[in-house]
Amino acid sequence: MLEFDKKATGQVLKENAVMSSPAIATVIKMMESLPEDVQDRVIEHLQEYLADLQDELKWEKSFKKTQQQLIASAQRAKREIAEGLAKPMDYDQL
Repeated sequence: MLEFDKKATGQVLKENAVMSSPAIATVIKMMESLPEDVQDRVIEHLQEYLADLQDELKWEKSFKKTQQQLIASAQRAKREIAEGLAKPMDYDQL
């Protein structure tokens, strides 16, 4: 796994680097060709982007776990509406 020690050197610590794909090696080569200040900006953007991706994956996993429950709840709500059992929502009581 790549580790960054931005405070100490701003460089990638390669002792712990694991190249898991040619794409990662390509990105590293591209990064190494950039000036250090640009590398720092790219890293900040990548960290934000990867955090967003991880968040999306977490939500997808959560929705997959509860998808059947959501479907059942929606079906129950439709049935209750059709049977006249549903009541209008009172937002003041929430």
